[in-house]
Amino acid sequence: MSKAYQQAGVDINAGYEAVNRMSSHVKRTMRKEVLGGLGGFGATFDLSQLNMKEPLLVSGTDGVGTKLKLAIDHGKHDTIGIDAVAMCVNDILTTGAEPLYFLDYIATHKVVPEVIEQIVKGVSDGCEETHTALIGGETAEMGDMYHEGEYDLAGFAVGAVEKSEYIDGSSVKPGQVIIGLESSGIHSNGYSLVRKLIEKSKIDLQDNYNDEQTYLEAFLEPTRLYVAPVLAVKEAVKIHAMTHITGGGFYENIPRALPEGVTANIDVQQFPTLPIFDWLQQQGEIETEEMYNIFNMGIGFTIVVDESQVQTTLDILNKQNVNAYAIGEIVEGEEPIQLTGV
Repeated sequence: MSKAYQQAGVDINAGYEAVNRMSSHVKRTMRKEVLGGLGGFGATFDLSQLNMKEPLLVSGTDGVGTKLKLAIDHGKHDTIGIDAVAMCVNDILTTGAEPLYFLDYIATHKVVPEVIEQIVKGVSDGCEETHTALIGGETAEMGDMYHEGEYDLAGFAVGAVEKSEYIDGSSVKPGQVIIGLESSGIHSNGYSLVRKLIEKSKIDLQDNYNDEQTYLEAFLEPTRLYVAPVLAVKEAVKIHAMTHITGGGFYENIPRALPEGVTANIDVQQFPTLPIFDWLQQQGEIETEEMYNIFNMGIGFTIVVDESQVQTTLDILNKQNVNAYAIGEIVEGEEPIQLTGV
């Protein structure tokens, strides 16, 4: 059976080795609510152990997009898994949910155990930082679907929030303030454009981008995980709405958290644009307004709070080592978002 399957292009033994290699990384992510271990047909999480009266489950799934191409082309696979986790857990966090568990899906031309281990190491790093259990996944060897050396990575996360604490933006009203949390870089969106600009610039990605990173490291900087700092704010402050700024930048994402009849009035002069976005804009000769329609521009997550809670929110985030800024306010209006200082 194994020999016949191998002749068809699937190496079962490599799959077994990959599972053995990833096991130690997965173990780092376990929570007390997880039942069973890695390798079962179904992963089980005991919700009864959560200290919640009326828990709501919040789920999200996402991939990493063509940022994967940079990782694959340059043989750097150890951080891309953090992006997969971040794209999912940051999304469900916007409801106030605490991420509980995560499942990954890796589809590849051929299972190379060392590469799979590096991918799952990154996934486990992201899960460990956010106290999210990596309770299952799938590694699929599909030589007829992918070119040699290629793989795709996607994830699925589930979190829970007390029904009375669920955040849906319905309490947003004029006079409240928008707090922006700094991003770590480009995160995981816009990479079809980013890769074209890299090619156009003809830079050597191994050259120094700054004193600490090469260009490749800057472009592969993992998406920031906002779970711990935001949950710390939620413990002390009433949050009215949150946004994870992903594909579509400011213009598409911030309005998703707002009710009708209000406008997010954002002053882009209230926070520093990260240098990587200046580089991209120059290379592509892109209008500033369009940049805010594509990228996070240095703000990866936003929180709406009452004006009286602004300083408390900023102080908590500062203690969590997150740079944050009061970047705008909620006003009456029909347009969902307005950017000034562009």
